[in-house]
Amino acid sequence: MNIQTALPVKGDVVATMKTTKGDIKIKLFPQFAPKAVENFVTHSKNGYYNDLIFHRVIPDFMIQGGDPMGSGIGGESIWGGPFEDEFAPELHNLRGALSMANSGPCTNGSQFFIVQANSTPESMLEQMEQLDAEHGFPPEATASYKELGGTPWLDFRHTVFGQVFEGMEVVDTIAAAETNSSDKPLEDIKIIEIEINIVEG
Repeated sequence: MNIQTALPVKGDVVATMKTTKGDIKIKLFPQFAPKAVENFVTHSKNGYYNDLIFHRVIPDFMIQGGDPMGSGIGGESIWGGPFEDEFAPELHNLRGALSMANSGPCTNGSQFFIVQANSTPESMLEQMEQLDAEHGFPPEATASYKELGGTPWLDFRHTVFGQVFEGMEVVDTIAAAETNSSDKPLEDIKIIEIEINIVEG
């Protein structure tokens, strides 16, 4: 069973991202990306993300938010400075992955993106099939990219710390918004709030 795409079970941490286009429900992975999850959960509970816009959306790629400046250059972690990347062979930038945005290695702050691409280029799948698990692409990862889509070129560059399990149609709607030349939606699409819950029995 694919850990990343399995539905939440008792004890899992779930974020409900309420947006002006609808709710997106995301399972978080503190066991694989503890700092990224702690940062996201704390910011969410403190209301840091409330009323922030999705400042960059690209159809067939991803939607990005979490910047209080709304420009793509703002935001900071709960620790004030950037924190390190956390890469796990179990997690990949599949369609629906929640990942940290960054400006290079170990520059994580508050910005994140959700992968919206619903296919993976055939040429990339062929390359991945030629790489073995030692290079970070076990056969099950390639199979998941083939089935779901996603952005494998972001693997081991951006920390994956969650996976959408409900509300991908909302992600698709946001990604399809009309944008300007900077990929910013012409009409603001906002995060109203993000609720954090532990799944009970």
